[in-house]
Amino acid sequence: MSKKLDAETEKLQKQFDKFDEEVKEMTLDRMNTAPKQETEEQTKLSSSQIEKSNQLYLKPKRTISSREKFNERFREDYNFQKEYVNFIAENHEIIGESIEMWSKPFPGVNCEEWIVPTNKPVWAPRYVAEQIKSKSYHRLTMTNQVNSGDQQGTQYYGTMAVDTTIQRLDARPVSSRKSVFMGSGTF
Repeated sequence: MSKKLDAETEKLQKQFDKFDEEVKEMTLDRMNTAPKQETEEQTKLSSSQIEKSNQLYLKPKRTISSREKFNERFREDYNFQKEYVNFIAENHEIIGESIEMWSKPFPGVNCEEWIVPTNKPVWAPRYVAEQIKSKSYHRLTMTNQVNSGDQQGTQYYGTMAVDTTIQRLDARPVSSRKSVFMGSGTF
């Protein structure tokens, strides 16, 4: 009886070790190449609806000053990042709930708390839109997979980790027109 139990324990240990190796292989580089789950736009506004909407310019709710000294080598990047852009923020996790976030785009710049309403066109600095756009996470799911069989024809099932990337928050540009001032990308 103990030999059979030891053999089962050894098989389970091998399966666990194999799973542990698969999880360790999931480096950040591999996760970043994971397929991104497609999401539909929550807000579909026509150009006339966008023109009729009120121009909502956002300002930080609260600001906390920084004691660091601003590095002047990044002045040009900072001036580009602080330009106001027009976008629609979307919350894919809690649909319709506004996005509350803190930002500090460069060392030496104040920390700012932002409350961004969702599903309506707003104007905010480019760094706010880019920070919202970067909010995604990796979902690890477990799938059953046949690992091996023994002499009696018994199949053992184990698990394998599979990863996908989910966009939690999104910022979509309002205008699809290309602008000379915006460059090739929208933001």
